[in-house]
Amino acid sequence: MCGIVGYIGKDKNTLRNLINSLKILEYRGYDSAGIAYVKNKTVKIIKEKGKIEALEKKINFNEDVTIGMGHTRWATHGEPSIVNSHPHKVGKITLVHNGIIENYEELKKLLKEFGYKFKSDTDTEVVCALIDKLYNEKKDLKKVLSKLVNLIKGSYAFSIISDDEPDTIYAIRKDSPLILALSNNGYYIASDVPAILNHTNKYILIDNDEIIELKKDNYFIYNSRLEPIQKKVSIFEGSINSSIKDGYSHFMLKEIHEEDKVIKDTMFPYIENGISSLIDKMPDLKKYENIDIVACGSAYHAGLIGKTLIEDYAKIPVNVEIASEYRYKTLFSNSKNLVILVSQSGETADTLSSLRIAKENNIDTLAIVNVVGSSIAREAKEVLYIKAGYEIAVATTKAYLAQIAMFSLIALNLGYINNLINDNQIEDIFNQIYKLPKLIKEVLNEDYSKIAKKIYKEKDIFFIGRKIDYPIAMEGSLKLKEIAYIHSEAYAAGELKHGTISLIQKNTPIIAIATDKNVFSKTISNIKEVKARGAYIIYLTTSNLNNELNFADTKIIVPQISPLLQTILAIIPLQLIAFETAKLKGCDIDKPRNLAKSVTVE
Repeated sequence: MCGIVGYIGKDKNTLRNLINSLKILEYRGYDSAGIAYVKNKTVKIIKEKGKIEALEKKINFNEDVTIGMGHTRWATHGEPSIVNSHPHKVGKITLVHNGIIENYEELKKLLKEFGYKFKSDTDTEVVCALIDKLYNEKKDLKKVLSKLVNLIKGSYAFSIISDDEPDTIYAIRKDSPLILALSNNGYYIASDVPAILNHTNKYILIDNDEIIELKKDNYFIYNSRLEPIQKKVSIFEGSINSSIKDGYSHFMLKEIHEEDKVIKDTMFPYIENGISSLIDKMPDLKKYENIDIVACGSAYHAGLIGKTLIEDYAKIPVNVEIASEYRYKTLFSNSKNLVILVSQSGETADTLSSLRIAKENNIDTLAIVNVVGSSIAREAKEVLYIKAGYEIAVATTKAYLAQIAMFSLIALNLGYINNLINDNQIEDIFNQIYKLPKLIKEVLNEDYSKIAKKIYKEKDIFFIGRKIDYPIAMEGSLKLKEIAYIHSEAYAAGELKHGTISLIQKNTPIIAIATDKNVFSKTISNIKEVKARGAYIIYLTTSNLNNELNFADTKIIVPQISPLLQTILAIIPLQLIAFETAKLKGCDIDKPRNLAKSVTVE
């Protein structure tokens, strides 16, 4: 949930490069930052609580440095503070760490018996001490790391510098992402590809238990048995432009305005040659009789929409589970079951664990991810990539939209191969997909600031909807909580009268979504129930369902399109309302408090 960068080579601007790379990784979430570097064969550490700008003020960028590592910390063990910040140093070992060590208390107790004393509350300092103890015994850091994997439990990506080898960086990972990047001036390690794109687009994905040894003019990779291994060098085809706001005030706003392109990039390749594209480019899913969709946060909401679409269009029963719950439930092996894992980063810890548990139970897996070569993408039996590009803002928008789009394609594929959708229907839906980017632009060009002005001072807001509109309400509510820090709740509209309606009083804002004509009249009845109790109604519906009913205080009308695609248009106003509301409140929209982009710990 934090970011790691490291560099060794010929570039004497290492300190500035480390800071710039850490800034690119800010989207991962953090509350403190620090660097360690070698000067005159001595390791120096500088760290600070808060933003990277505070750390910058403590650094002398005029120093010629050619080896160093940096870290942004998202607090797990111990409050945000300088003493809890990384890097940590114990004895001869300096360490940064992304992840969580689950048995650190047991290790800490043992290490205290050997005379180690601890300054911080972190699990990382404990591992640093353990490595120092093992190093004092073995005097070989590679052998120490090889042994370490059997002593610690949890997830980690470590970058290490030893006082005895000030010209070397070591690294190892398990269940936390790490790449090795190759440039003309040296070598980098990082938690994610954007951190290195200002210097190179060549990188190697590091797998679990693999050990990296970096020298100024060479690199070595070993497996856990310390056997040298060769790894494929990948070329990133994108650019650093995803890390630039490109004239927008915030990354989140930029990413929302990229949603029309995201739909083109994600959906059009599956329809460019008619039905043959949809069949040929999708995995063969015909044999599956039951589907579990497993995800967290916004991806879970996308899964709920996927459930409705697959059940409506393909008549296959679908269960949707929060990954942190699914990983602990009893699973039953069945060759006709499929587990679909949804994750923007492809590194989400609970989703990755759920994937592995499904595989242990001999259940087929399909990943829907955004990051090529991520852990979930590599370990799933099949993978479908959304084409959202890098998403920098912590609160997802365009990647969520692309996940919905992919579920629409899956539902369409399954409906067709199961003979539930005919060729004429397919052709009509394909035509509507081609129109979708233009309709997205229309929705984006509306002004939602007046609605934001109405609600930004409120303490409680409710979102309601029925059937497929309910998960839309859930996602809209989550966005408002994430970036505007307003307490909001989403309810299935029919559930209001079973308790929650007691919270409705005069001018309580209700954002009501009614895009599904099959339950439209029922939803309207529920809206009228809260209106009769004084609620202020913000009503979102489609152009074909718009009417002269006078219950709404404010209306949002989105263009009507196939029910398979309607949710794509319906969520955009809710994303922009959340953005405008957070802007009025002066919130840190791209980096909300306490949140991280890639949740790599349980």
